[in-house]
Amino acid sequence: MGTVIDSHFLALTAMVTIGYQFMFFVITALLKFDKVTDFAGSTNFIILAILTLVLKGTWYFRQVILTLLVVLWGLRLALFLLFRILQWGEDRRFDDMRSNLGKLAIFWTFQAVWVWTVSLPVTVINASDRNPFLRAEDVVGWIMWCVGFIVEGTADQQKLRFKGSPENRGKWCDVGLWKYSRHPNYFGEILLWWGIFVASAPVLEGAEWLVILGPIFLTLLLLFVSGIPLLEESADKKFGNVEAYRIYKRRTSPLIPLLPSVYGSLPSWFKTFFLFEFPLYNRNLPQEGPNWCRTSKGQGGDALKMG
Repeated sequence: MGTVIDSHFLALTAMVTIGYQFMFFVITALLKFDKVTDFAGSTNFIILAILTLVLKGTWYFRQVILTLLVVLWGLRLALFLLFRILQWGEDRRFDDMRSNLGKLAIFWTFQAVWVWTVSLPVTVINASDRNPFLRAEDVVGWIMWCVGFIVEGTADQQKLRFKGSPENRGKWCDVGLWKYSRHPNYFGEILLWWGIFVASAPVLEGAEWLVILGPIFLTLLLLFVSGIPLLEESADKKFGNVEAYRIYKRRTSPLIPLLPSVYGSLPSWFKTFFLFEFPLYNRNLPQEGPNWCRTSKGQGGDALKMG
């Protein structure tokens, strides 16, 4: 019945997503409790993947595998983010939203759009009657997902351990994968969702190829909106006057993991066009000059004042 009324489950998944996110919006707005925000987003992906698989009921191998990949990703991320926020105690993103219902509503609306759009490849695959034999795209997509999943999970755990150590208080994370990328967790997430799209390619026909909007939306979101720009701005404000941090930024790729010696020697134009080192990532970095000073201690060594 569901596929007769809504052949690709697009309306159904939109309604489910809106309802699910609205429920958590009400909880957040009434109770001023925002510790379940990321949990709500991650688990929404799981609900959509399982719901569309079960409603269609064809249980093709490709459908089952892609659904399983989304469930594994969603469970890991939901539990990790929930544990992290319970450990940290608060989500600073909501400091200026808790008393502003309009801003809070915009955030939850945007989260609903994120979930529905990024889920498009799995939603459409689970609604399809086509089941071509496994192709190279399937294997390539699964490998991309596996690599991305491992990178994202490893990076998250490395940063959590780093932040949890008292001796690292007031420092930026530059251990493990973070030595080769300033945001390896985002690299992993982008890679795994592009992997899901690639694995869905053998089934797609006609307008169904528009599901590529899912990974494109995610990539643009992390590169230009709520991902890297916000974290770069925050880090620059905290550590921008620390010489070692400035060196770290110059020698460390913003997204794609690379050896610092390699990245640091590349020309600026190459970094911008091929490695996503956009000017907006440095707009909050204090400019060096005769009055430039470094007043904080940490990974840069002793405090240094000039001017």
